[in-house]
Amino acid sequence: MSRLSERPGDAVVGLALPHESADRHVTGHALYTDDLVHRTPRVLHAHPVCSPHAHARVTRLEVAPALQVEGVVRVLTVDDVPGVNDAGVKHDEPLFPSEVMFVGHAVCWVLGETLEAARLGAAAVQVDYDPLPSVVALTEAIAAESFQGARPVVERGDVDAALAGAAHVFEGTTEMAGQEHFYLETHASLALVDEGGQVFVQSSTQHPTETQEIVAHVLGVPSHAVTVQCLRMGGGFGGKEMQPHGFAAIAALGATLTGRPVRLRLDRTHDMTMTGKRHGFHATWKVGFDDDGRLVGLDTTLTSDGGWSLDLSEPVLARALCHVDNAYWIPHVRARGRVARTHKTSQTAFRGFGGPQGMLVIEDVLGRCAPLLGIDPIDLRRRNFYVEGQATPYGQPVRHPDRVRAAWEQVLASGDVVRRQAEVAAFNASHPHRRRALALTPVKFGISFNFTAFNQGGALVHVYKDGSVLINHGGTEMGQGLHTKMLQVAATSLGIPLERVRLAPTRTDKVPNTSATAASSSADLNGGAVKDACEQVMARLREVDAGRGLAWDDLVREAYFSRVQLWAAGFYRTEGLHWDPVAMQGHPFKYFSYGVAATEVEVDGFTGSHTTRRVDIVHDVGDSLSPLVDLGQVEGGFVQGLGWLTLEDLRWDESDGSGRGRLTTQSASTYKLPSLGELPDELHVALLEHAHEDGAVYGSKAVGEPPLMLALSVREALRQAAAAFGPPGTSVELASPATPEAVFWALERARAAAPAPMVEV
Repeated sequence: MSRLSERPGDAVVGLALPHESADRHVTGHALYTDDLVHRTPRVLHAHPVCSPHAHARVTRLEVAPALQVEGVVRVLTVDDVPGVNDAGVKHDEPLFPSEVMFVGHAVCWVLGETLEAARLGAAAVQVDYDPLPSVVALTEAIAAESFQGARPVVERGDVDAALAGAAHVFEGTTEMAGQEHFYLETHASLALVDEGGQVFVQSSTQHPTETQEIVAHVLGVPSHAVTVQCLRMGGGFGGKEMQPHGFAAIAALGATLTGRPVRLRLDRTHDMTMTGKRHGFHATWKVGFDDDGRLVGLDTTLTSDGGWSLDLSEPVLARALCHVDNAYWIPHVRARGRVARTHKTSQTAFRGFGGPQGMLVIEDVLGRCAPLLGIDPIDLRRRNFYVEGQATPYGQPVRHPDRVRAAWEQVLASGDVVRRQAEVAAFNASHPHRRRALALTPVKFGISFNFTAFNQGGALVHVYKDGSVLINHGGTEMGQGLHTKMLQVAATSLGIPLERVRLAPTRTDKVPNTSATAASSSADLNGGAVKDACEQVMARLREVDAGRGLAWDDLVREAYFSRVQLWAAGFYRTEGLHWDPVAMQGHPFKYFSYGVAATEVEVDGFTGSHTTRRVDIVHDVGDSLSPLVDLGQVEGGFVQGLGWLTLEDLRWDESDGSGRGRLTTQSASTYKLPSLGELPDELHVALLEHAHEDGAVYGSKAVGEPPLMLALSVREALRQAAAAFGPPGTSVELASPATPEAVFWALERARAAAPAPMVEV
């Protein structure tokens, strides 16, 4: 067992503790970025002037009328930028565009004494546009060959020969929509400039270092002239990894030019129309099976809807290609990828980061092919699981594949699946207008950043003379419980009670060059760094103690008077990673997280409306750092996945009218989110036991993203329920999201015993 993963007997990690800010969350005492406005005098408010066109050239921008509006102080335009007029890390996102690329693209920003003054000023700005042709739908982009970025390929074996020799070959198309992050707290920034010209930005950001870098290059100053702090976020889910930078830069630019604090907070409509979503995907595939139902070959092309700029589309696509196998051994694979350019918001990171899209493809393949092969979907999936000694299509050995089987068998047993399958069959036989189904799906999700350099973390630990401890690390808190885990790691490493440790907000002047809080890696990276810093301090304290067994407070006091350093900067880098992004080969992940979910649904044959009756989950989090936090993450991730797959239906106007390119689902009234009514009647979640992960902090595993993919079981159950309205062996194609309308049309095709849209070739 490695020193990093070894856990003492009296550890604070592993205790089921509530979230460290839970009481403040529910009482309203927790402060978020925009709450600080009320504590900051003379704040100016920023409001955007947004394009009504999906694609157009700006031919005239007249800001003088806005300056006549009472309360308007300044209008920010491209002429005000002292540095680089770009808010993206790839320099393809002009902060003030001369060519607008989506409906809602901001051409300038108005600063006012009040938000209402700024809004009225924005309405007074006069802009002329020269409309240009636009590409809105992903299928339009494919037809027009409108692509951007790299076109990676993951390949192993001889796919063409494998398919030519396969006993059964099928082909089809799989499409899936994107997803709105809909965090409770919209994008927010508050910027101030001190007497020395130092810029201080409070930002709701998952990546303070990158926010710092973008603000600095827009202002034309070095990074040390900008400090970014993130108190906490009211949700992020990936939507605040890249997207906050431009908003922070606008606030910082305004503060620099006016000498007054500037607040920028998007209302819900602006947030939904101006910021990126989960990437929608279009996939074509051809798959071969042998006579035993085992996969022999897969040839697939995945096209993501990147929107108007690259953002994180390339690494999202790479992760999708690396997860198209999910938990299944496919001897011969060719998976091509490409990013479409459309005139929509620049699509971005979202929980799972392409993994859900890639995994949906293979689960759709198996779900559609199982009836045509005459094999129960549960059995078809199980017989294709990885076994020890096999590797992924990109060359990484699959460690602990037995954990998928262990979780699978545990779900079958704890969920009483065999008995309930018989009950489902009996129900369907006696209810002509309703159908039930029960489906199981696995999860195998790689943990680490695709970009190897991001797999590092830092921390700062201070032990004060009175024995109290302050820790600071590079991760941000968005409700996921990272700070709770870091407090437990510090208390365990120092061997002191949890109440002796406090955590400070994330700041770039305390821990520099941090990676985004993303990729489910933050507990691994920051936990390793916190543990490293604590161990440096403890090594010095052990020398002072010299085996005397001094109490903590006495030991710290003696160390201070002995002039022993009581603070340390910790660092952690994930070992064993290597990745060739051109060849798409290597060992990009530290380990795989596993999980299995069984979902039972009931579908109404008249409307397609459906209920999720019961869900049983077993999920692998290694030796949990904080079990209560992890259970919450599994439940929340599952429900968010359920929303993506069954409810959340993003719609853009694809007509040729004046509203072309407009997001029509731009508020809570038109965009359906999962609520209490969509929760399963029964939800049983268990953490996989005996799942220690050597080489990770205290034997734990990541938990943020993998549980979202457990919701694929809901979609597969809905498919089986729709097919149950038809004769045995019916294979149905189910749209994603599987809204009641989509389920209705699927079951109607099954009722009519229409030819399957995907047939053996």
